[in-house]
Amino acid sequence: MIYFQGSKGPRLALDPSSVFDIGACIVEGVDLAPGRAIPDDGDPRIDHSLEGFLFTCGPDHIRHPAAMTGGGLYPLHGSASGHAAEALTFVAEGEDITASALIPLRLAGGERAELRRQWRIKGESGEVQLSDEIVNTGDTAFPVFHMYHMNLGARHFDAGTRIEGAMIEGGGLPWAFGEGERGLFCVPAGHGGWAELRLGPIAAIGAKTLKVRFRTDTLPHLQIWRNQTAPAHVLGIEPVSHRLADREDLDAAGEFYQLEPGAGRHYGLAFSFV
Repeated sequence: MIYFQGSKGPRLALDPSSVFDIGACIVEGVDLAPGRAIPDDGDPRIDHSLEGFLFTCGPDHIRHPAAMTGGGLYPLHGSASGHAAEALTFVAEGEDITASALIPLRLAGGERAELRRQWRIKGESGEVQLSDEIVNTGDTAFPVFHMYHMNLGARHFDAGTRIEGAMIEGGGLPWAFGEGERGLFCVPAGHGGWAELRLGPIAAIGAKTLKVRFRTDTLPHLQIWRNQTAPAHVLGIEPVSHRLADREDLDAAGEFYQLEPGAGRHYGLAFSFV
């Protein structure tokens, strides 16, 4: 892990062994990542990523495994996790700091892509900003998908912690939504500009609230899930490119975006603690 911290905002541990995702996210001395309090999906590559605060799903698939044409399976949460970051650069730009990386990706069907990633921490506000571009570096087009998994240890929440956003019916709901030990929903978040979601207050970090913003031109949906089935104790916030549906249904509805050779697709997310 490489620790990355500005004059304000959280202290982040960036993982160069797995697409420069975030492991620890430390606020007021507390690591909000869930650690081992996660469901065991039986895939060490994904379990390692799930332990952290943010991991990236895609670019050839999202969610659970699905059959590939011609045999085989798209892997759990796509092919990106576990690819090492290269060409790491760290730059101070005025009061801001940036960390950038190039990550070559080998996809399940043999296609090749590159994730061009930049993290920025704003000096004035402490907001963390992520800018991503997926580029098709191969010879054939492929449908491109993207999802950010922001996983938080729910042990830090209490009855006063709420999820709030304009995309949620009624404007908000308690963090422990649904019935029993699990809950899941996926809703439209917009089709242009940026959506905003808030989770808080979180007593363990001085009653601060997590504010998440994301681009809705390429991430038009928001998925949120929780799992308190022991030993799991986690809440996930997931801006995502596609609605909650089987891959076959998305294809039949014409919802695949084909990324042509040499072309790129941009995604963006930002978060802060206020």
